Amino acid sequence: MEKRKKEPRLETRTGCEARMDVKFVPENGRWHIFYFSDEHNHDLLDTQFSAMLPVHRKMSEADIMQMMNMLKSEISTSQIFGLLANQAGGYEFVGYSPRDMYNEITRQRRQIPGDAARVLKKLEDMRLKDPQLYFKSCQDSRGLLRNLFWSDGISQLDYQLFGDVIAFDAIYKKNKYSCPLVIFNGVNHHKQTIVFTAALIVDETTDTYIWLLHQLMFAMKGKTPTSIITDGAMTISNAVRDVFPEVRHRLCAWHLIRNATSNAENPSFISKFRKIMLGDYEIPVFKHKWVQLIEEFGVEDKSWVNNMYEEKHMWATAYIKEKFFAGFRTTSRCEGLHSVVVRYVGSRYDLTSFVEHFQRCVAHLRFKEFNADYESTCGVPVMQTCIELLERFAAELYTNEIFLLFRPFLSRVGSMRVLNIENNDDCIKYIVCNHGRPEFLWTVEFCQEEMIFMCTCLRMESFGILCEHIVKVLVDRDICEIFRLLLLDKWTKKVKPALNDPSGFSRDAVVISR
Repeated sequence: MEKRKKEPRLETRTGCEARMDVKFVPENGRWHIFYFSDEHNHDLLDTQFSAMLPVHRKMSEADIMQMMNMLKSEISTSQIFGLLANQAGGYEFVGYSPRDMYNEITRQRRQIPGDAARVLKKLEDMRLKDPQLYFKSCQDSRGLLRNLFWSDGISQLDYQLFGDVIAFDAIYKKNKYSCPLVIFNGVNHHKQTIVFTAALIVDETTDTYIWLLHQLMFAMKGKTPTSIITDGAMTISNAVRDVFPEVRHRLCAWHLIRNATSNAENPSFISKFRKIMLGDYEIPVFKHKWVQLIEEFGVEDKSWVNNMYEEKHMWATAYIKEKFFAGFRTTSRCEGLHSVVVRYVGSRYDLTSFVEHFQRCVAHLRFKEFNADYESTCGVPVMQTCIELLERFAAELYTNEIFLLFRPFLSRVGSMRVLNIENNDDCIKYIVCNHGRPEFLWTVEFCQEEMIFMCTCLRMESFGILCEHIVKVLVDRDICEIFRLLLLDKWTKKVKPALNDPSGFSRDAVVISR
């Protein structure tokens, strides 16, 4: 079949001699017509079409600004044209065509030659509005942009409050160049995901991730996280070990189970492995159950099994239950964040458009936090337990989301028993068990002088919320409030106002300036 050729443009030139020539006369400062001819060799255009002549078609600055703002909100060009036509009173009064809009969009995006130069100029412009914004680029020997890292002022303030636990991994094919996007995120006082930094990279080598972690430290003024959760990729693990040798590094449980599934392909093995990984065992019990698992399925010689056991301190609850991970077990928060990000960015976006739309995504997440702040201040949950004074104290202290996580522990206090109390010089030991199940024991130590409580379940250390065992002791001692040392500021309503930067720079100032 013969390929169809594009039809040539319509011929509009007729060699018409009609014209008017004018010249400026300096002596009198006026323009004079020195030639005029109105003899046309064609029919004149109907006056209703005069606005469509190329010389008359031009978008106003107001229309251009309105169009570009609507494009940032993912409104299509055809819809924008319809809206502008409605404002003008009809399509015939717009004064330009959709093609003129497309041409103007192209001109707006090509004001600075080179995509890399445009995105750097964009970040420079953003820093004029947000002086605390930090960005860093890395170029190769040919001068081409390799890595781009950025973090705005609000994200840096959020990191000071919530940067104790961070998670990160890469998301792919969300920009024109298919560069991986790496997002460092954490959890705020409403258990919501928040973004600390973002970066576009060209590869996922150990050196690249080392560069990213160094930029994270510089942007956050040297504050080191206490815990990091990753998917276990070797390049990421090596980079974390190099930059943060003292930081607790936890491997994503979901990725570990997937790895076990691909290697074992036995549903029974996967089920028991998952139970051993997440089970709240003591270390000797974990070791015993692991040996039983290996012998039962005959995988003693499997290298991946031996490698996993060598890294047990990075994934087994028995080894990390006393370490604080803010409730993180997997990088699912990263996956959930990716599902939000893909609503705002796409594979057709250049770097500049990508940064613009990604920041819109961050703004959306911050609005969700703002709304949760409002919900936590406009009322108190209805009391539902018999320990009303302690419940009310917690409800006024914690955000709504954290309180709803804490209330079940209050409810379970009724099923707890104190089997024995040991009085020592320094502290009092309470032996606590479940009603009717004395074989499950926990020891709660109470140091009266420092007002410190410690429980062998280690839930306070791993999540920052009181366990039912400590609450049982509080109730037995007729204590109706949660002591300061039993509170984690991260989960309270007052955590944001508590931030006091000595430089005078505050989150509110950033919001107002933006």
